[in-house]
Amino acid sequence: MPAAAASRSKAGKRPQRQAQYSRFWPLTLGAIGVVYGDIGTSPIYAFREAAVAATGEAQVMPQTVLGILSLIVWSLLLLVTVKYVFALLRADFNGEGGTFALMALAQSVAQHNRYPLLLLGIAGASFLYGDAVIAPALSVISAIEGLRVITPAFDKLVVPLAIAILVGLFAFQSRGTGKVGALFGPILLVWFMILALVGIMQIAAYPRVLAALNPVHGVSFLINNGLVGFIVLGLVFLAVTGAEALYADLGHFTRVPIQTAWLGVALPALVLNYMGQGALVLGTPVAIANPFFLMFPEWLRWPVVLLTTAATVIASQAVITGAYSLTRQAVQLGLLPRFSIRHTSEEMAGQIYMPRVNWLLLGAVLVLVAVFKSSSALAAAYGVAVTASMITTSLMALVVFRRRWLWPAWRVAALLVPLLAIELVFFSANAIKLVEGAWMPLACAALLILVMLTWRRGAAILAAHDASFADLRTVVNALERKPPLRVSGTAVFLTATPDAAPSSLLHNLKHNHMLHERNFLLTIRTADAPRVPNNERIKIEPLSETFSAVTLTYGFMETPDVMKGLQLCRHRGLNIDPPATSFFLSRRILKPGSRPQMSRLREKLFIWLAGSAENATTYFQIPSDRVVEIGTQIVV
Repeated sequence: MPAAAASRSKAGKRPQRQAQYSRFWPLTLGAIGVVYGDIGTSPIYAFREAAVAATGEAQVMPQTVLGILSLIVWSLLLLVTVKYVFALLRADFNGEGGTFALMALAQSVAQHNRYPLLLLGIAGASFLYGDAVIAPALSVISAIEGLRVITPAFDKLVVPLAIAILVGLFAFQSRGTGKVGALFGPILLVWFMILALVGIMQIAAYPRVLAALNPVHGVSFLINNGLVGFIVLGLVFLAVTGAEALYADLGHFTRVPIQTAWLGVALPALVLNYMGQGALVLGTPVAIANPFFLMFPEWLRWPVVLLTTAATVIASQAVITGAYSLTRQAVQLGLLPRFSIRHTSEEMAGQIYMPRVNWLLLGAVLVLVAVFKSSSALAAAYGVAVTASMITTSLMALVVFRRRWLWPAWRVAALLVPLLAIELVFFSANAIKLVEGAWMPLACAALLILVMLTWRRGAAILAAHDASFADLRTVVNALERKPPLRVSGTAVFLTATPDAAPSSLLHNLKHNHMLHERNFLLTIRTADAPRVPNNERIKIEPLSETFSAVTLTYGFMETPDVMKGLQLCRHRGLNIDPPATSFFLSRRILKPGSRPQMSRLREKLFIWLAGSAENATTYFQIPSDRVVEIGTQIVV
């Protein structure tokens, strides 16, 4: 019997392993296309920018090329491979990753330091928005600049073509990324294969370039070049931009496929290509003007420019959709007002489109293209945005590794302190170019931090105002003892403060002098987890024979759907008939007070944000013909 049981157990596990294996390779291919699109297009400009900054008008020296290559390779190994691929990918929060997931994970084990962690999460997210603005502009411009290698006559067309491509890219977002997403993986796989192949060809012609694998060359370059070496270090960082996507997309592709795609495809291809560019410059110094495109034979440059443009569009697509997901998480966490969300796929909940975010991003990207006009001018701005985001990630990871994983202090310090020190050096190297463009992501992040903290503070003021209403149980008991006129059907009153009587209920009684036969006080709550299973989503608390309190809980990566949530009540014995149900919502009209609880600037900002928020009926997906809105004026 034991042998037979063991045989059945093995037979049962075999289909499970086959199912996991059948999903593994599609996920790995998808990770190549989505996760590594940004970092995969860095060879177009990263080595060129660093080499030009190091040499200027002077002759290209072999030790300079080897030093830059060594810094690039070891940045990829330490910051991307060690920090993200091997360490942070294990710090998942219910299978999800990203700035807000790491923040929630750190807050779950923090005892008295939750607010500093909130500030770190907000700062990291704000810099990621800067990344989402700069990345499309930088990558598309750098791809179009390849036309200059074919003929200088295309020089004046770089900016107009980049603008046309970017406008088309953002205009396409409303159609969804599902169909195009299926092409991302194969195109980027071909891209990485070409990167590796052309790199190997150049290395074969000048194999001495492999000496750059020795980190001594990088350290020596920094020691011998002083301030120039420090400036070049900031541009070297361009080689690792996009590393945050490894962690942010953890929930979409899972850890092992992302690791496999990096170690098996992306990392080898990137290292070989950077080495190939260095070999070309060592053998042909004039190629420093644009080593990436000059690696290819002249007859192949037109197809390469087209492929490069496709790769940068894919990289930009991943960043844009990442901004949508980040915004949805911020809304759910109460850091931003409600934004309209459209789901573009019936199968994939993560594929969403946010019109207002899309057009705000496009406007910011077009301004960058018009102002900076070249990839070189955008380089410093990009480095500041990504390094600042990485620093916030490392600081939050310190808390997770020490408090949640219970690592000894020496182990946490041995892993993260050197990485944090490297990131701080990279940030400083980029920040010294404040006038040249580094100010842009800093200003953008400061504005977004102000917006998020103001919205959070204003929402707390409104919650305190709502809590000042009469106690809910007291009101319910009074209504049961002396009930008003009853009408047939069900009423659902939305409230953010479940212990206080909602203003919509009180105003309905005041003006209409009636109640429905059944009444539900509905509260929508956001959990600290990314997703909440349906069996934990709904909580029902009877208050009286005709009143019940219902709480719907959603993860910060989910979009609330009131109608689907209320359908779950049927499994708890409450059958809510939508055609016979009316939803009562309070429409708040905010007015500035004589004694504001925030500065006048933040007060006006909050009132404007509240007025621009998506209508609750639309956001919570409530049928508009079943909604009764009751206006209330609130002084903030």
